[in-house]
Amino acid sequence: MKQLEIKDLSAAELQEKLSQLNKTYADLKAAHTISPIENPLQLRSVRRGIARINTELTKRELQ
Repeated sequence: MKQLEIKDLSAAELQEKLSQLNKTYADLKAAHTISPIENPLQLRSVRRGIARINTELTKRELQ
């Protein structure tokens, strides 16, 4: 998810997307622990998406 897409979402949509990404990350991490997943770079992209959303939420709180 790109930064431009994140800026267009409302706070409620960001919270929903954040919970969805956290669940996806937990599932991927568990699957990777049991047996290596085909593309381990998925973990990095999901983790960065979570960080982008958290950054945007913090930025909005400070304004």
